Amino acid sequence: MLKKFVFITGALDVPIGLAAIAAALFEPHDAHFGALMAVGAFLLFAGAALMWSTADLKVRAPIVFWQAFVRLTAVASILYMVPAGLAESWQYAVVVFDGVIAIVYIVGMLRLTGVGFWRLMLGRSV
Repeated sequence: MLKKFVFITGALDVPIGLAAIAAALFEPHDAHFGALMAVGAFLLFAGAALMWSTADLKVRAPIVFWQAFVRLTAVASILYMVPAGLAESWQYAVVVFDGVIAIVYIVGMLRLTGVGFWRLMLGRSV
């Protein structure tokens, strides 16, 4: 079940990454061009890495584990924007979606590997 969850959530990064790249290409002179291209490429590669990691999830658990912290960074960034009134309503869904995924990734990789938090942080899963 965890393997499918990681694969599906990784696969979902791909169309989001493509959408970010498409948004950049439709407005190539926009101030957000570079950021959208970088985010889009990151999401494509992160999605591919997550899907690839499911081939041997126990050995590649640090990839998934670290991806959880990327998602938590998105959550923290949006929550930081809320008091200033900078967060848009659709971003609240990102907080819930990425927050849940991050928790499942962290708890799942800790349970799957049976190693400690810091071992996974250092890239050691076996």
